[in-house]
Amino acid sequence: MARTEISLEDAFGELNTAFKDTKNLVRIVLSGRRRNMQTESERVDIRPVEIKNEIHIQVSRSDGRAMTSKNYKSGELDFIGLMSSGYANVLLEHTQGEISLRITKKGEPLLHRSKGENSQDLKHDRTKSRLLESNDPFLIEVGISDKSGVIKPSMQDKYLQVEEFLRLLIPTLNSAIEAGHIEQPSLQKPLKIVDLGCGHAYLTFAAHQYLNQQQIPVRVIGIDVRSAARDRNNEIAKRLGISGSIEFRAEEISETSLDSADIAIALHACDTATDDAIAWAINSKVRLALIAPCCHHDIQAQMVEAPEPWTLVTRNGIMKERLGDLITDALRMQILKLRGYRVEAIEFIGGEHTPRNLMIRATFTGAKPDPIEATRYEQMLALWKVKPALSHLING
Repeated sequence: MARTEISLEDAFGELNTAFKDTKNLVRIVLSGRRRNMQTESERVDIRPVEIKNEIHIQVSRSDGRAMTSKNYKSGELDFIGLMSSGYANVLLEHTQGEISLRITKKGEPLLHRSKGENSQDLKHDRTKSRLLESNDPFLIEVGISDKSGVIKPSMQDKYLQVEEFLRLLIPTLNSAIEAGHIEQPSLQKPLKIVDLGCGHAYLTFAAHQYLNQQQIPVRVIGIDVRSAARDRNNEIAKRLGISGSIEFRAEEISETSLDSADIAIALHACDTATDDAIAWAINSKVRLALIAPCCHHDIQAQMVEAPEPWTLVTRNGIMKERLGDLITDALRMQILKLRGYRVEAIEFIGGEHTPRNLMIRATFTGAKPDPIEATRYEQMLALWKVKPALSHLING
């Protein structure tokens, strides 16, 4: 991993040069939104494909609900123009590694380069290049792959969720390390990750195995209230021979004996677990939190009287439910912001794989929020006459 001081123009230039090298280009992902800019799509996936013995560039755009794709001949796509259209994050994978760019709120480019091996697949309709081989022993042990090392049809969506999470994790982690928000992991002080509400531990094991593949020293703890899950997952860790760096505990998130971590993750933690996970991260001053929210019943139950003219939305049950989801997550993000986190909502996987495809990414910077942010939060509570459960779980 390496970072160089560079201008935004030069960063775009380096990425554009790598984009044009179709012999080595694997894929590109553009996501997130720059401050005060609006993007045409929530996410753009780009990759080279071979059509009638000629290399084309396939561009797939997602609006959060559907994905549309279009193929361009060589030289037709204005890649610099696309990068300049408002996206905050650019990840480019090539056969020798990857280049990731994050543009800060101040418009400053953070460019990271890392070495590795990626396989190029030019099939027009192809199986996406994977970070985790389907025959990885942990995938077989947790039941995502069968004994032959083939992904089970019923587990395809789960496998893709895990893969896309890992694609998000590395550039996010690199940015946090480069910015000084997380210390560089070492054998003496490995990166400490907690998976809150880990369940069957698909993500827990995946993060452990992938980070080890990237030669990042790591210590992973999975928390789940069920003792059966703890025992099963610890037994799997023993069979994989990794018990020294991964463990599982049967505890309530709100009452866990664990008091610190560098990274907290929670993927669709059920019931009250999403709010418990965010509260634990805030109370423990976790440096990086990656939360895919679930269970929005709290605010929805409080939305008894809608302010006008919002009854146009809330009188329709399904629309009221979706609006409640958005209000809940917006308030969760605002609470994080008021506690010194830089927060953003991103799509981490296409909506065709799970309707719960939003992820809250929060990095603790300790920066004091603008006073207007507290005012906006209170105004939202007063407007809807609600009080988030999360607000009662925060210390101090």
